[in-house]
Amino acid sequence: MVSPRFLHTAFPIAPLVSFRLVFGAVMLFSTLRFWYLGWIEEHFLQAKIHFKYFGFEWVQVLPAEWMYALHALMALAALGIMLGAFYRVSAAVFFLSFTYVQLIDLTYYLNHYYFVCLTSLLLIFVPANGRFSVDAWRKGRVQMTVPRWTILIFQAQIALVYFYAGIAKINYAWLIEAMPLRIWVPANDALPLVGPLMRWEWTPWVFSWAGMLYDTTIVAWLSWPRTRLLAYLSVIFFHGITGMMFQIGVFPIVMIGATWVYFSPRFHERLLAFLERRVRIPSGLPVATTVPPYSRVLLWRNGLLAAYFAFQLLFPWRYLLYPGNLFWTEEGYRFSWRVMLMEKAGTAIFYVKDGKTGREGVVDNSEFLCAHQEKQMSMQPDMILQYAHFLAEYYQKQGLENPTVRAEVYVTLNARTSRLLFDPQLDLCKIKDSWAPKTWLSPYQ
Repeated sequence: MVSPRFLHTAFPIAPLVSFRLVFGAVMLFSTLRFWYLGWIEEHFLQAKIHFKYFGFEWVQVLPAEWMYALHALMALAALGIMLGAFYRVSAAVFFLSFTYVQLIDLTYYLNHYYFVCLTSLLLIFVPANGRFSVDAWRKGRVQMTVPRWTILIFQAQIALVYFYAGIAKINYAWLIEAMPLRIWVPANDALPLVGPLMRWEWTPWVFSWAGMLYDTTIVAWLSWPRTRLLAYLSVIFFHGITGMMFQIGVFPIVMIGATWVYFSPRFHERLLAFLERRVRIPSGLPVATTVPPYSRVLLWRNGLLAAYFAFQLLFPWRYLLYPGNLFWTEEGYRFSWRVMLMEKAGTAIFYVKDGKTGREGVVDNSEFLCAHQEKQMSMQPDMILQYAHFLAEYYQKQGLENPTVRAEVYVTLNARTSRLLFDPQLDLCKIKDSWAPKTWLSPYQ
């Protein structure tokens, strides 16, 4: 077990400052890009329904002017993180605003958004503004060392992401059948430089095994000085390829920059020295080279960190509590770093019946959902259930008495023949979502 005193020993601050700079810059770019592409309007303001995370139904979209103000605040907070200006407040504001936005609509869930939420949370509690920052200039003092744990927590968080993504790939479909890469790889044969490789029959298997080995071992190679440079080149290649093949936004840039935290303090010292010369940081400021002595007061913080990482270690395994095929039911699938493991699609036809007259009609999903929402809803059971309850409430307001809602949902998984997700005669209005197993789903065979 790692000694608390070891975690509190002095360590150069340079890696933490570099991490702050990269994270803040990428988040600033990402927020401005989101605004520029019109996604605030498209994702939030134009939608007639927002699918909710279980337990977070209270998170609602704000009026238009407030949504734009929230994103402006988020961009300002990202800038504050990057510059180290009013850093603690900036990190807290970014964490709260970014997390709030992600909780508005479940259909836009991505693993890398979850990673950003967790990283911004951890940044609140570390003194990443001790050097090369507006705060250091304002306070007239430069901090050259930090407790070792302030670096280790980010290394541990990144290691969890990679390792869990890797062990999730150790399954028959991924390694033996090369699924779903056998579907995705040939579809990318027009990519520059690597396009011709995508046409080769064995390429999906190479990518499958390479992806599993990369995720499970990359942190070890980054941590070993002798293999660090080659490992980092593989990080650039891996995330560069996935960035071209899949629509995952700025996540490749986030990970390419974040893995710098594994580099030696000497590397980061050179980087910061170069930046300090370029921006002409004022010299002559007092320098702090020690960290506060370890005390029992810090046990509270250590306990919180231990609880945080215990949760991060255990929560991805909650799927073991549920019966059935994980990819079919998706119970315990989210927040477990399962990346690119399945090709899943569905078609959903909803029927609403008037409880008084017995008349039944077919719902035009495009009347309520955008294309992305309909695509995600039609294959994910909890969203199907939410949508059914929304339809019942909507049509009841339109004058139907005690409406019932049923759906005929066919889902295909990894190119296999589509099959019914559940009994199409089932009244979905009578089912409430919960943490309990979804016994109303048909078994996957």
